[in-house]
Amino acid sequence: MRVFLCEKPSQGKDIARVLGAVQRGNGCYSGAGVVVTWCIGHLVEAVPPEGYGEQYKRWAIEQLPILPERWRVEPKAATAAQFKVVQQLVAKAGELVIATDADREGEMIAREIIDLCGYRGPIQRLWLSALNDASIRKALGALKPSAETLPLYFSALARSRADWLIGMNLSRLFTLLGRQAGYTGVLSVGRVQTPTLKLVVDRDREIARFVSVPYWAVDVLLSHAGRSFTASWIPPEGSTDAAGRCLQQPVAQQAADCIRAARDAQVVSVDTERVREAPPLPFDLGTLQEVCSKQLGLDVQETLDIAQALYETHKATTYPRSDSGYLPESMLAEVPTVLDSLVKTDPSLRPLIERLDRQQRSRAWNDGKVSAHHGIIPTLEPANLSAMNEKELAVYRLIRAHYLAQFLPHHEFDRTVAQFSCGSQSLVAVGKQIAVIGWREVLATPGPDDAGGEDAQRSQVLPALHAGLSCPVGKVDLKALKTLPPKPYTQGELIKAMKTVAKFVTDPRLKQKLRDTTGIGTEATRANIINGLIGRGYLVKKGRAVRASDAAFTLIDAVPSAIADPGTTAVWEQALDMIEAGQMALDTFIEKQSVWVGQLVQQYRGATLSLKLPPAPACPQCGAPMQQRTGKSGAFWSCSRYPDCKGTLPIESPTGRRSAPRKRRAASKAS
Repeated sequence: MRVFLCEKPSQGKDIARVLGAVQRGNGCYSGAGVVVTWCIGHLVEAVPPEGYGEQYKRWAIEQLPILPERWRVEPKAATAAQFKVVQQLVAKAGELVIATDADREGEMIAREIIDLCGYRGPIQRLWLSALNDASIRKALGALKPSAETLPLYFSALARSRADWLIGMNLSRLFTLLGRQAGYTGVLSVGRVQTPTLKLVVDRDREIARFVSVPYWAVDVLLSHAGRSFTASWIPPEGSTDAAGRCLQQPVAQQAADCIRAARDAQVVSVDTERVREAPPLPFDLGTLQEVCSKQLGLDVQETLDIAQALYETHKATTYPRSDSGYLPESMLAEVPTVLDSLVKTDPSLRPLIERLDRQQRSRAWNDGKVSAHHGIIPTLEPANLSAMNEKELAVYRLIRAHYLAQFLPHHEFDRTVAQFSCGSQSLVAVGKQIAVIGWREVLATPGPDDAGGEDAQRSQVLPALHAGLSCPVGKVDLKALKTLPPKPYTQGELIKAMKTVAKFVTDPRLKQKLRDTTGIGTEATRANIINGLIGRGYLVKKGRAVRASDAAFTLIDAVPSAIADPGTTAVWEQALDMIEAGQMALDTFIEKQSVWVGQLVQQYRGATLSLKLPPAPACPQCGAPMQQRTGKSGAFWSCSRYPDCKGTLPIESPTGRRSAPRKRRAASKAS
């Protein structure tokens, strides 16, 4: 009997339909000589420390480090019934086909069950990039040998065990040290979550330390041939900061007066260059999350859920957890089918699609840039737009537009820079004239030159100018401005920061080493990391921004810099990639992690943490002092007389923001 092991029920249903396995059973579908069954995500999980010994139920520094000699997993209680179904079917299998998601985590979901069940028969791998029928049939005809994807499992196992070693040991260590220093909450430490949190803490501290500096600018309205345009005053050397802003009001005032008195500005030079912009690549998940956060205001997890629904439920787009925006060259043959299906999906696209150059090969088609997955694009079969909700439709249209952009011309415009002399002052005007709209016809989003504020002038269209021309001076506007602090991270910008973590690393050798990596976390896990930090009360959503709570500052100040350093985690991610490529052994990596954790425990075992704890408020119910505790929704103040008094308060951040608004409820003891 051939058993197909899928990752989730909906996936199993789609594959079973194509295989003709239409008889529904308990947790499976069956047909002639074939059974399709499924997991519900991870059916098994790593055993917690107390599973390795009763003594670990009580947290104590002297027990650390906890280093399992033989790693163990066990079925999850919530999905134990489905695990039994899978276990029984695997025991009867003559051949097994892994049909979980085509990534590191999907490989682990299947392999950890196979190992636990003791299956020793032949294994093949179904590698799917889309769940529409045509893609499933194509993948069924090209099953991979088991050995080809086995390194993915070792890499996922390395990630899981490293996370366990760091999370279980260092969370216990610093929580216990925190209690000695008067902090009663849990200091949760994670291999990826802690450096991610540090990115936000550092940004919030940069904002808090920021001192606004006044500066002055002069905008001058000029005209020629009946058309007005704006030029900017160029401050003289010695009056500016590094960004070229004038810091001396008298100098700016004198310049404004001089320009008004001059009445005319003479053109000194005019330089025009033609700029050609290639279309953006199809989306990888991180870029999709970043764009949807910026343009649609979606949380990163919400974007992932929508992309998953477009892939899994609507069969409208390809596999969402991709880390590459490039496309394999073999998929050029599928372009006519994809474009025709888009017209069938949305007939209003016909005039546009008829004008596309189907033979055009953009930079997206590059085998050398494709990893295990390609960019997220529409599938080969028509989709039902009426079945999508408003947000799903918006995300689908973004994905579709990035694909269509590959068959449109480059966006071209002329950028003109005109220099002027006005009395004793220098002015500059920048203009932009679109020559070819190109791919921006389907992606009419603001470009870097189309932003508001000071950059708005860069999008103006200048009249025909030439050296020696005199332009009358109109309004002269002396503007008193102030430098602005950095903006807080949005979730999309935090995803981008996790991907491009090399720019936050100061060590030049490490920076160079990390330049071409994918940063910290993976496309599949970054949203979960951010959600976990929000759930633990370390990050607080404030509109579209995320800010660090008091608990976050406390944690980052408590842990060693190496744990919170994004560079350290990025190096680990490189090691995981090496395991996936067969260049490093799983046991070698785990041994190094165990030694490192053991050294940290030894170094900090007798340390005293110096924590900046917020002053404890009085209980609003009984007036007794309150203590910080950590519950399911994060850190909060709880009455020290709990459980006799159940008064609680949200925790305020150093800037007066509440870290986690919560309803009054019973306090939750941290273990």
